Amino acid sequence: MDDKFNEELKRIKKSIPELVGKRIKELRESKGISQVDLAYKIGSDRQYLYKIESAKVNVSMVKLAIIANALDITLEEFFSKVIL
Repeated sequence: MDDKFNEELKRIKKSIPELVGKRIKELRESKGISQVDLAYKIGSDRQYLYKIESAKVNVSMVKLAIIANALDITLEEFFSKVIL
């Protein structure tokens, strides 16, 4: 693989978790939901949700679908504001 491709992969691997976490936090706060309450709704603890929102962990698509459902939005709506 060439250097340009490798650099693009690194950028994507870094930016996607940041964008997803930021979007979750933005939606959660706009709906007035605490981390504790959202964590409970998705069957996780607050620490895990904090790690997702702060891009310390990657979230699976299944968990992301559960989060979107708990926030009462579709995945399409979720990703409509996640722009690389």
